Amino acid sequence: MSNTSANQLQDLQYFGEFGGVNPSVSDSSTYTFLNAKTMFDTFEGNTEGCYLYSRHSSPSNLYLGEALAALEGTETANVYASGMGAISSVIMQLCDSGEHIVSSRTIYGGTYAFLKNFLKKFAIDTSFVDITDIAAVESSITSQTKMIYCEAVSNPLLEVADIKALATLANKYNLPLVVDNTFSPLSIPAAQLGADIVIHSLTKFINGTSDCVAGAVCGTTEFCLSLKDVNNGAGMLFGSTLDSLRAASILKNMRTLHIRMQKHSENALFLAQRFEADGFRVVYPGLPSHIGHEIMKSQMNTNYGFGGLLTLDVGSLENANAFMELMQTEKLGYLAVSLGFYKTLFSAPGTSTSSEIPEEELMEMGLSNGLIRFSIGLDNDIERTYRKMQECMTQLNITPEIHIPV
Repeated sequence: MSNTSANQLQDLQYFGEFGGVNPSVSDSSTYTFLNAKTMFDTFEGNTEGCYLYSRHSSPSNLYLGEALAALEGTETANVYASGMGAISSVIMQLCDSGEHIVSSRTIYGGTYAFLKNFLKKFAIDTSFVDITDIAAVESSITSQTKMIYCEAVSNPLLEVADIKALATLANKYNLPLVVDNTFSPLSIPAAQLGADIVIHSLTKFINGTSDCVAGAVCGTTEFCLSLKDVNNGAGMLFGSTLDSLRAASILKNMRTLHIRMQKHSENALFLAQRFEADGFRVVYPGLPSHIGHEIMKSQMNTNYGFGGLLTLDVGSLENANAFMELMQTEKLGYLAVSLGFYKTLFSAPGTSTSSEIPEEELMEMGLSNGLIRFSIGLDNDIERTYRKMQECMTQLNITPEIHIPV
């Protein structure tokens, strides 16, 4: 699928206050007005180009928001102090007490916990379904359903959502389709495929340096303004606005996103192919063995590959822990959660990023104890990385014949 997001990002050009090649950072919590009437109008949302208070917005946040809107091809975007700040704001803006959400069963553990545990305080119910089964999604829709929620590529099982089919279904029932596109920026143009609202954790690939947490909501001007409404906007009233200094930093890092995504994907595909050929159970959307491979191909921008995430099953939690510890000792990466860093990050999601999900549900999803999630880094010599990983496996006697169940 063709996509011009990288060109749109490149064409964004802002000058700093004194002609700098980067826009000046707005380092203020509050903003002055030349007359009281303009302040009143700004409170009422009737002025453009005026800033009231940084919890509402700031020039730095708006610059970053414009870049994210260009990335996703939406009218505008809001930025938040975390991915969960973005997710919770969208959900609470769309849903009232007594209403219902249809969500993918394989999602980030924090999102799962919010939907299953926290929203019950507001009598908001969620049906968790296999998002790749469109019939199952449709059968879960009720008269109280207010949204369909999924991840373009799911965390941590890397299921691929058929966004076009889900958008068609959502339109049939006049529901918004909300897609978390954190795992696949540039690769999957979710809004072009029919998503009404696109969410990102900017912490990951978009920032790319693992030095901050941030989130974004990309959508229509009407919806993004509703999130910032001073009277009933969830984004405004939850107070999850991103700091201006971080917004400026993320905007600078976005300039290299297209280059980084190409390398992340290239390296991940290489390792996935090698370890699958060795006989290990590997899940990666770029492999023909992946159940969502053809769907991914049909909706992706091929310039940016199949993404930087893969999972590898080494048979048991004991093996997984020993393997990750040895890889860290051998400087192959870090035993750490999150993704999108220049070094490879690895974790056992069943005991980390998906630990909020009950064990019986993890097993039902196919998330075994021996599963390791890798966010593959920007290694210059990925074949060297593969050889060193093999050496770690040999040292620990991890072999697919012995440890991976058929």
